[in-house]
Amino acid sequence: MNTHSSADRLRRLRWTLTVLFTVMNTLGLVVFAWLLINEDGDQGDERIDAALTQVTSSVSRLVEYDGTVGFGLVNTDVLNDRCPQFAILSGGAPAFQPHFSRANCVPMSAQLLNGLATEAVKSGKLVQGHQKASDGAMVKVRAEPLRDGDGKTFAAVVAVQSTETEDAAHTRFTLLVIGGTVLLVAILGFAGHLLSGRSIRPAAAALQQQEVLLAETAHDLRTPVAALRALAETAMANPAQSAELLPRTVRLAARMGGIIDDLLVRARLAAGVEQLSIQPIWLDQLVVGIVEDTATDGAEVTVTAAPTKVDADPALLQRAIGNLLDNAMRYGRHPGAKAFVHLTVAGGTVTVADHGPGIDTTMAGDAFDRFASTGGSSGLGLSIVRWVAQAHGGTLAVYNADEGGAIFELRFPVSPN
Repeated sequence: MNTHSSADRLRRLRWTLTVLFTVMNTLGLVVFAWLLINEDGDQGDERIDAALTQVTSSVSRLVEYDGTVGFGLVNTDVLNDRCPQFAILSGGAPAFQPHFSRANCVPMSAQLLNGLATEAVKSGKLVQGHQKASDGAMVKVRAEPLRDGDGKTFAAVVAVQSTETEDAAHTRFTLLVIGGTVLLVAILGFAGHLLSGRSIRPAAAALQQQEVLLAETAHDLRTPVAALRALAETAMANPAQSAELLPRTVRLAARMGGIIDDLLVRARLAAGVEQLSIQPIWLDQLVVGIVEDTATDGAEVTVTAAPTKVDADPALLQRAIGNLLDNAMRYGRHPGAKAFVHLTVAGGTVTVADHGPGIDTTMAGDAFDRFASTGGSSGLGLSIVRWVAQAHGGTLAVYNADEGGAIFELRFPVSPN
């Protein structure tokens, strides 16, 4: 049996979206990083090839040949004293005294150099690739054949360049790209989590409000429904008591209707679908009218009012003040005693005071939340009052009077007109 709520499943969907978003971005970033790393490696090879090509092509033009090989121009050129190093070898052609550049950048085996020169001379083609130096380091070589005026190969220039510097730079770049990719994946994953949360937040809030509404409906209607059923069963079993039980049944049904109305108003306020109809209202006249239209059920209700005008939704204000009055009449009394309720209206503030047991001030905040109670009530009516106050930029405060009883103070901004 699935015990998870729709809101919980929606929150799990958020994590699923986050994972999918992160995986897709990770795949894209990995491919991009791989391309960057390969491109950097290719560029390193191209830089080495360019340096070797410059050496072999330049030296080829400097070598003098008129039946014998001359190195006069080669000896005076700057290439002879810097890396990449090079050698001019016969490579199996008529022998001559080989020439080695004065720069000794990489220890190379003479046998290896001769082998490269021989391959270039015999094939008459460019020979290049990677080899190992005498110390085991990786180097790149380029052997270019030298031709006389008749196009006959008489020697080869072999240039050697270490790949150590480029390899180290490529390694650093690779680590940088990998680190950057990991960081970007983390950032994008976090951003995806925020975005997915923002996108499903309205749906999650709506589902949560729906579930809260259902839970509160069951909670708040359970007791009056049970009482209503008990009254109906008693009336059926004792027809002679019907006249006595019928008024109690009507009052209980009216109470249930009020609970349902409060639940619907709260749900609409929480969902943000309740549109306020703001208009100037004489608060004192509204309160007097509410008191006159409310059945006191034996409670003594008095009003002291001074003219005060506020800008508000009259229907919501009427419900909020009615809830405070009903709460005071119902719970603002000692057991078996008559309820005394006094309302004061002045300066945009409605104060409702009773002579009951008061309220625990440490639990005053909870009294405005769902399922909270000040004396057996559901607390739903008080949460409606607080939300109506907040919707109008006002406040709801509660405290105990020195002589006993609770005082609820509902304050609204006074109309400037």
